[in-house]
Parts: sequence; C-alpha cells; structure tokens
Amino acid sequence: MNATTTAHQPLKADLILLAVTLLAAAGWIFSREALNGFPPLLFMGCRFLLAGLLLTLPGRRALINLKCHEWRTSVIIGLVFGAAMSFWIVGLFHARSLGEGAFITSLSVILVPLFSLFLFRETPARSMWIALPLAIAGLALLSLRHGFDPDPGQLFFLAAALLLSLTFILNSRAAARISALALSAIQLCVVGLLSLLLSAFLEDWPGAITPSMWLWLLLSITVGTAIRFLLQTYAQGLTSPGHAAVIMVLEPVWTAIIAAFWFGERMAAIQIIGCSLILLALLVNRWRAVTGWFRR
Repeated sequence: MNATTTAHQPLKADLILLAVTLLAAAGWIFSREALNGFPPLLFMGCRFLLAGLLLTLPGRRALINLKCHEWRTSVIIGLVFGAAMSFWIVGLFHARSLGEGAFITSLSVILVPLFSLFLFRETPARSMWIALPLAIAGLALLSLRHGFDPDPGQLFFLAAALLLSLTFILNSRAAARISALALSAIQLCVVGLLSLLLSAFLEDWPGAITPSMWLWLLLSITVGTAIRFLLQTYAQGLTSPGHAAVIMVLEPVWTAIIAAFWFGERMAAIQIIGCSLILLALLVNRWRAVTGWFRR
C-alpha cells in the first residue's frame, strides 16, 4: 500500500461511517413502520436471524475456522445483545418519540467506561466524570416533565442502553481474537433466535404478512442490519475506535431529523434541551477523539 492510499484511508473510513450512521437512523424508521403489522419480538427475530444468515455467506470461512471456545464466547455475547435488542424493540413499540428514544439509547456509549471500571477495574478518562452528570441531566429533562413519570418506552430504552454498553465491552474484548465478521454473524443469529423464542411464548403472531410488512422487514434486514453491520465492520478496520465513535455519535441526531420529516415528530423545548445535553455528554465522553479528528 503506497503513501497516497494510506493517507486516504481515514477519509474513506469517515465517509463510510457517516453512511453507517444514516443507515442506522433509517433502521429506526424501517422498524417503526414494520411494527404497524408485526409484534415487536417477532419482527426482531425475523430481522436479526435473516440478517445474520446473510452475513454467514461472506463469513463462512471465518466461521468454519472458529474454535469451540470462540463459538461459546460469541454465543454468550449474542445472548446479552439479544436481551438488549429485545428491550429496544419493545421500547420502540411504546415510544412516543423516536428521536428521544435514539438519544436515550445512545447513553450506552457513556456507560461503557463506567461498567469497565466496576467489572474490569479499568480507570476511565476524566472526561467521563463530566459527561455522566450531563447525560443524567439530559435524561432527567426527558423524563421529569411532570414529576418522575417516565413513559414505558423510555424505561425500555434505558434498559437497552445498559445492556448495549455491556455488549460493547464484551464485544471489544472478543473482537481482538475473533473474526469481526464471524462474531457479527453469530451474534445476529443468536439475537434472532432468542427473540423468536420469546415471541413464541409472549406474542400472538399475525395470520398473514401484507406486502407493506414484507417491504419494511426486507429493508430492515438488508439496509438497516446486514449492510450496515458489514460497512461498520469494514470501516472500523480502517480507523481507530475513538475516531469511529465520534462519527457514530451522529446516529441519534439523524434519527431525530428523519423522524421529524417522516412522522412529523416535534419535540418540546425541554426535550430538545435534554437531547442536546445527552449529545454534549457523548462528545465530552469522546473529547480526545473529537479534538484528534479535527486535528487530522
């Protein structure tokens, strides 16, 4: 690889990750539309299982070469991820605002260093102690509009954020020794199977799937999940985790903008301030990466 090609790698990664944030935001829209016909867990099961099976095609060689303990690790992380996504999809089903839900879910980024401290004694950056109060203040403004009366969607999104932060930590440790593509394929399949199992016990399945239901399911499987994860895995291999995290912060921003356009969602001033505080907390939490990104 020559110097010119190497110099263009960070820009290439940034552009791909920017596209990933847009695809992730679009995934919120696809999912919300699909829930007009699908029960939440059934939709999540179909979406992730089929997306995971799609990823097994490019990742089949890596999957074959996995050792037994690597399979076990991948499945365990997939179960944690599955629990997180189950809370997320039920939160989406009850959500009054997609943008608000996206910002609450994004709190998982801030919780990562806190969990790392308690679980693995990893000392967090000092910026985390500034970001955490900002995030709590933002969450309070979203849920304390009329006293402490958070709606069910907010609570499910918060539970999802807690589990997603744990998934991120476990994933980061596993990705150092397991193929990212194989790891993603296994996790998506486990999420799908877990969601389908829960759905079989907890939900009534529709008697038929309409063309519009097929459309939103297909878009969620391909654009919102399989293509997104492939691009994200590829781009993360071209840049540092810190730079990637800065760009991924844009996901809740895009989600709020697209939801306002697509569903006509509007936030009250206090909600906008709350979301702004959470976004500020995300940027503060990644301050070193933010300043490094602008110095490039």
